[in-house]
Amino acid sequence: MMVKVEQLDVHYGDLQVLWDVSLDLDAGEIVALIGANGAGKSTLLRTIAGLIQPTRGRISFNGASLLDYPPHKITGFGISMVPEGRRLFPKMTVLQNLELGAFLKSARIEKQRTLEWVYEIFPVLRDRAQQLAGSLSGGEQQMLAIGRALMANSRLLLLDEMSLGLGPILVKQIFDVLLRINTAGISILIVEQNVPITLKVAHRAYIMESGRIVGHGVARVLLESAGVREAYLGLSASAQEAPEAR
Repeated sequence: MMVKVEQLDVHYGDLQVLWDVSLDLDAGEIVALIGANGAGKSTLLRTIAGLIQPTRGRISFNGASLLDYPPHKITGFGISMVPEGRRLFPKMTVLQNLELGAFLKSARIEKQRTLEWVYEIFPVLRDRAQQLAGSLSGGEQQMLAIGRALMANSRLLLLDEMSLGLGPILVKQIFDVLLRINTAGISILIVEQNVPITLKVAHRAYIMESGRIVGHGVARVLLESAGVREAYLGLSASAQEAPEAR
């Protein structure tokens, strides 16, 4: 098991936002988190990345606990987050943003090789290397945010609302690239409001409601679930429980 989250509780001050959350992700998997806004999906990603400390529970990566480590150490283990809103440095160039992704010593050793791979995946970033990040289109900025995360020699990508604000063609292009990244051996845990395309590319998915996991299963099976189709795709269907993977 690459990532294992067990019985996680998270609070913001006196407000509890996650209750008894458990999930797992195997090496080489794409796992999706789906649910309404405010369900706690982004909080879960931020907790795995070390940006939030849970009040109860365990998070392990390849069998080692992550709870005693700050975010930069967790990045050093091979876990990189692409946050909602991209969070680029707009007045720095594309190349400078990418180089910042390789700030750890282990990533600096492989920096040039990784940079060439990122340019191969996103050729437009090579063309825009000396352009300010803030002048890129929304799609190009999202590519840069993913590329920056890959520069850390990532083994697991945490992706938060990757398609936000992008048109359908760009969304499809970026999801196609995600499949290519996954084929290269990088695991992905993705939070995404575009449920149809996410469930088509993911291997498994978890459904979150009000800070709790309420269902999980094989992604393509969930895509055909009447309850999921009615709740998240706007298609009328009789409600039913999400099937669990066997």
